[in-house]
Amino acid sequence: MSWIMPAETSAQKRVWMAFPHEGYTLGTTEDAAHAARSTWANVAHAVAEFAPVTMVVDPADTHIAARYLDDRITLRSAELNDAWMRDIGPTFVTNDAGERGAIDWVFNGWGAQSWATWDKDAQIGAAVAAWAGVERIESSLVNEGGGFHVDGEGTVLATETVQLDPRRNPGMTKAEVEAEFARTIGATKVHWLSRGLTRDAQEFGTRGHVDIVATICSPGTVLVHSQQNPEHPDHAISQEVIASLTGATDAKGRTFTVVEVPAPVVLRDEEGFVDYSYINHLVINDGVIACTFNDPHDEVALGVLADAYPGRKVVGVDARELFARGGGIHCITQQEPVIRDNKS
Repeated sequence: MSWIMPAETSAQKRVWMAFPHEGYTLGTTEDAAHAARSTWANVAHAVAEFAPVTMVVDPADTHIAARYLDDRITLRSAELNDAWMRDIGPTFVTNDAGERGAIDWVFNGWGAQSWATWDKDAQIGAAVAAWAGVERIESSLVNEGGGFHVDGEGTVLATETVQLDPRRNPGMTKAEVEAEFARTIGATKVHWLSRGLTRDAQEFGTRGHVDIVATICSPGTVLVHSQQNPEHPDHAISQEVIASLTGATDAKGRTFTVVEVPAPVVLRDEEGFVDYSYINHLVINDGVIACTFNDPHDEVALGVLADAYPGRKVVGVDARELFARGGGIHCITQQEPVIRDNKS
């Protein structure tokens, strides 16, 4: 029985998250910790309007999480290093028998980053699969959920700098990655982008996650991060991505329609060029939880998302504290689908 990852626009049973516990994400001051916890909670509460949310909390933080999260959020206890559930959690899949499974990728701290620890996070995929009551499907591929996007019909977007990273999968070829994607998430065509955004390639980045670069909002249509200011190094990257996708086809032979989503006006923060991106949103049942940045382009981008996901309510959540820590709303959430015959 073959597995396939449903499109993120499909019906979802719940969303999984993890509460910030330690390290770079939590920060070194009480103010930083409060900012992180508050932002994760804001996202959880926004998602809870559209689907149940389960938050994995380190046992040491149970009493703290209770102060930030309302009663709609279900808590599960497990030791954590970090809080990026998209990457440390499993990827949920379904099959034609109406069963759910969970792909448990190997997680090694985004390519054994010097600042990362992952001994506890590497166990979260199996834990979430067990809590969800689904079959755990082991993979030997070092991979993270933010490193690919699917359309639910066999198409996968990925970046060469992630799955082919020598500190993730040394010596692995595209063909070998594609074969593992076919086995685990039902890929029949992988469209490879050469790289991700500039900041994401630096010290505290992922080395090129696609989920801030491009996403398939509906079969045959791709939303692309468009940095329109040539002063920003991502301007050239945006042009590369747009050129790569223009004229390309998906697994069903459709030529991609490429929709540019303008990057925020702000170019820098105190650390350098930002990678603020509206692409890093979560589609959840009747809603879209979108990153905002108190930026003049927020309303423009929310309008593009509303057009891309007709009939869904687009809710913006200030994501600046997330991006300051290396990610966005998509990065801290992982959806669990309803099985394909709509049973729960």
